[in-house]
Amino acid sequence: THVASVAAGRPATYGTAPDLTGIAPGAKVIDVQVLGADGLGTLSDTLEGIQWAIYNAKTYNIRVLNLSLAAASTDSWQIDPLCAAVRSATAAGITVVVAAGNYGKDALGNVAYGTIAAPGIDPSVITVGSVNTRGTADRVDDGVNTFSSRGPTRSSFIDWSGVRRVDNLLKPDLVAPGNAIVGAAATKAIASSPTWNALATSSYSSLVSATGIAQTYGETQMLLSGTSIAAPVVSGTVALMLQANPGLTPPLVKAMLQYSATPLNTAKLVDQGAGLLNVNG
Repeated sequence: THVASVAAGRPATYGTAPDLTGIAPGAKVIDVQVLGADGLGTLSDTLEGIQWAIYNAKTYNIRVLNLSLAAASTDSWQIDPLCAAVRSATAAGITVVVAAGNYGKDALGNVAYGTIAAPGIDPSVITVGSVNTRGTADRVDDGVNTFSSRGPTRSSFIDWSGVRRVDNLLKPDLVAPGNAIVGAAATKAIASSPTWNALATSSYSSLVSATGIAQTYGETQMLLSGTSIAAPVVSGTVALMLQANPGLTPPLVKAMLQYSATPLNTAKLVDQGAGLLNVNG
C-alpha cells in the first residue's frame, strides 16, 4: 500500500495532512501480491507474480513493473532465476524497476560494497538506490543512505575450467528519495478502532506518530525508509514518461533516466550510479 501510494497515490481528502500525492497519481495500479504482511515471501511466488504480469500485460496495459523486494544471490545474472524472469518482462516491453537492497552496511556499521541484491543485479532492469534529501528542496545536501546497497555486483558463475567469473556490473543505475518518505498506511476494521498493518503495529511511534499527521481512518499515513520506497519514485516517473511518449521502450526509458540524473558530489559511481533521479529532466 505504501509503495503503491508513493508511485501513484491520490489522496481523497487532505484535512490536516500535507498533500501526499504520488509521482503519477493518474496511473492505474495492478497489485500482484507475492509477500506476506511480514514482508517475507518465496522465490516461487515472486516468479509466478512476474509471470502473471507478463501474461496479462496486454489485457491490463501493464507498462511498468515495480519490484520493491530483494533476494540474496550468488548466481550470475545470466543464470539467476529472478533475473531470468525480469529479463523476460523487459523483453515483453515492460520497464522493470527494482530496489537495490538495504545491505549497504556490514555488521560493524561500515559501508559494504558489492551488496546489490537480485534481481537488481540484472543489466536489463533499472536498479534504484536510496537517497536522504535532508528534508530540503536543494540537492546540495542530498546523500546516499548508508543502508542503500552498493555495487559493483558480485554475483558470479563457474566457467568450464572451474574458475569463478564475477559479473562486476556497475549498479545501482540511479538513486531516488527513499528516507522517511510519508505515504499511505494500510488499515482495516472499523473507523473507531482501525487495525494497522504489521509494520505500523510493531513500530507505531517511529512510523506513524513520527509523521505528525492527525490520522483519519480511510486515509491513514505512515513513513518508511528503504530502497523499496525509492523504487516506486522511479516507477511513477516511468509512468509519466510513457504518458508523454507511449512509444518509449525499456532501454530508452533507462537511458533517459540515467542521462538526465543529477550526479551527487558526495557519492561514488558504485554508490549512486548515474546520480539522483531528475523527474523534470
